Amino acid sequence: MDIAAYMAEVGQQARAAATGVARSTTAVRNKALLATAEALDAAREELALANGKDLQMGRENGLDAAMLDRLELTPQRIDTMIEGLRQVASLPDPIGAITDMNYRPSGIQVGKMRVPLGVIGIIYESRPNVTVEAASLCLKSGNATILRGGSESIHSNQAIARCLSVGLTKAGLPENAVQVIKTTDRAAVGELITMPGYVDVIVPRGGKGLIERISRDARVPVIKHLDGVCHVYIDSHADPEKALKVAINAKTHRYGTCNTMETLLVDAEIAEDILPLLAQAFVEKGVELRGCERTRAIVEGVVEATEADWEAEYLAPVLAVRVVDGLEGAIAHINRYSSQHTDSIITENYTRARRFITEVDSSSVMVNASTRFADGFEYGLGAEIGISTDKIHARGPVGLEGLTSQKYVVFGDGHIRT
Repeated sequence: MDIAAYMAEVGQQARAAATGVARSTTAVRNKALLATAEALDAAREELALANGKDLQMGRENGLDAAMLDRLELTPQRIDTMIEGLRQVASLPDPIGAITDMNYRPSGIQVGKMRVPLGVIGIIYESRPNVTVEAASLCLKSGNATILRGGSESIHSNQAIARCLSVGLTKAGLPENAVQVIKTTDRAAVGELITMPGYVDVIVPRGGKGLIERISRDARVPVIKHLDGVCHVYIDSHADPEKALKVAINAKTHRYGTCNTMETLLVDAEIAEDILPLLAQAFVEKGVELRGCERTRAIVEGVVEATEADWEAEYLAPVLAVRVVDGLEGAIAHINRYSSQHTDSIITENYTRARRFITEVDSSSVMVNASTRFADGFEYGLGAEIGISTDKIHARGPVGLEGLTSQKYVVFGDGHIRT
């Protein structure tokens, strides 16, 4: 296959389809989403067979447990994909909304109208459910999309692509409004990120290596986050029961996600009381603890943490633990080592909670809640295109509004500038 020629054709088709999607009505786009949900429900057996091929191939190729977990399409995850489509269909359509209208001294009216970005390229690894999440949000927000999943999920993604095609066709939308790249050749990624004539923005979802490469080589804007080094800080004013529940969930609910806690911070005032309880719970879950000197003095069997541990995104049952001197120590640690993804404080003190959410510079900051909630579905976005830790255009879980832009609209009645 001539990869350059293939990707140029995909780009041309996406650009042409984008026009049709942008001018379609909300009802038509919703019809496509709901028809896709029905197609997925009807294709459960086909999806399971395709995913089984990918899982078998992954095991043969030595994928680790975290990657296999991300790759697996369980019946519950198919349910979640279907529910996500229905929820996105029920969300208000941002396209065409005009806001901030006001009269200027000249008599003209000036406002802002929300418009699609155009063609969005999504590059991701392992998780085939991303195919549905990305397609649904791009479609609802009036965009065409080009999806390039990892080679490890090629069979699953193509099975999902067939369901998306059914949905688009039933709604009368261009079939090329959603295209899933059919080749596993990595050269396709290089072409996709260097086609500014066809692609308006790139969203990479995957490991740090992938995202660093995209950020370095792309010739189109990128919405991204590099790491998910998430923290939970247990304050001296924390409710111990809440602290235990939240910390355990933040780490052990799923290991291979970017919103999983990787470092636990504990106020020195309560460390001797709560750390043994936490350690016991984590050990029972099979989590390896790597701690600072003060942590190791309180809990036996903790591995000595190095500087690299404070910067690590393990995506595995490994947790860094540090005893800090109060709220200031916690904030200082987080602002030094955090990847600005998600950080949480456990406290019953309102003043401390307010200071934490003000001074911690992350895309999601939480009070008495697990970092695992940093997710578009949980935030009511229906699904997410990804998490952005950038500060320009979109930040945090990127839903519908993050996939749009605004243009100024001006209304006059024969007005001229004098």
